[in-house]
Amino acid sequence: MLKITGHHHISMITKNAHENHQFYNQILGLRRVKKTVNQDDPSMYHLFYGDLTGSPGTGLTFFELSHAGRTHRGTNAITRIGLLTPSYESLQYWANRLDEFGIAHGGIEKYRETDAIYFEDPDGLRLVLLNNQERPIPQEWTKWGDSPVNMEHQILGMGPVELTVSSLADAEKTLVQLFGYTEVEKSTSEALFQAVEEQLQGQIVVIEQDGPKEKPGRGSVHHLAIRVKDKEELEQWEQKIKDFGFPIIRKADRYYFSSIYMKESHGIVFELATDGPGFAVDTSIEDLGKQLDLPPFLEERRSEIEQKLPVID
Repeated sequence: MLKITGHHHISMITKNAHENHQFYNQILGLRRVKKTVNQDDPSMYHLFYGDLTGSPGTGLTFFELSHAGRTHRGTNAITRIGLLTPSYESLQYWANRLDEFGIAHGGIEKYRETDAIYFEDPDGLRLVLLNNQERPIPQEWTKWGDSPVNMEHQILGMGPVELTVSSLADAEKTLVQLFGYTEVEKSTSEALFQAVEEQLQGQIVVIEQDGPKEKPGRGSVHHLAIRVKDKEELEQWEQKIKDFGFPIIRKADRYYFSSIYMKESHGIVFELATDGPGFAVDTSIEDLGKQLDLPPFLEERRSEIEQKLPVID
């Protein structure tokens, strides 16, 4: 039986890769596990952050678009990302840390009955830190020993991802009937879906909202990638998506994982990505993210690519 096992990664647009690295690595304490390029346009950086190895479910990735304008917020978009922290004490630590670096944030409040701190990154991406309250997490998630954040308070991985859509019913049909998510809460304009029972990781919150469609820019989310086991399952998902009536807009071997991409009825892009082989396929775990890594099919263009990329370290 095909089963989505949670989030794989989520990809956003940043205007400045250097500032992006400073924020996610030096302030949020995530490890940059891969410095590479957009494989479809190698003139731009693609940065991956996560835990020690960039385990599936911990990955925040960014495409650098130096000409990106501001995001005009609206509906039919991915509009907030949850990041899990170990405890309420961790939220207190994070409130102090965000203050230390001059990052505007709310107090400790609630996100769907969970203690939370709302804030934004330098591009305006909406984020929320959440108290995981000792709920189970994937066993492969591993803290990074060299993080500037205290080990006991490090961000664990991704929690709920929020979608804002014009039709809750249409989103429910995709998540439940196609992808097999379980609907655990629902009101007239909001619903909660989960891939893994009683765990915040892998949750998707859908909010129904009328109005204009979001116009993407810096700080907008390009797509959400969800986890599949391997290439064999990916092929089965490809057929299931086609049978459901959605076209596959792209198939790709990203070297670090294999993917298919589809758009659901609101135009939101979902990627289905395999768990492996992972980011250590071409680099030792100790050296992850330190140098520019390129997939084999781009290696012969290394000199050309490096000449066009700005220095970000």
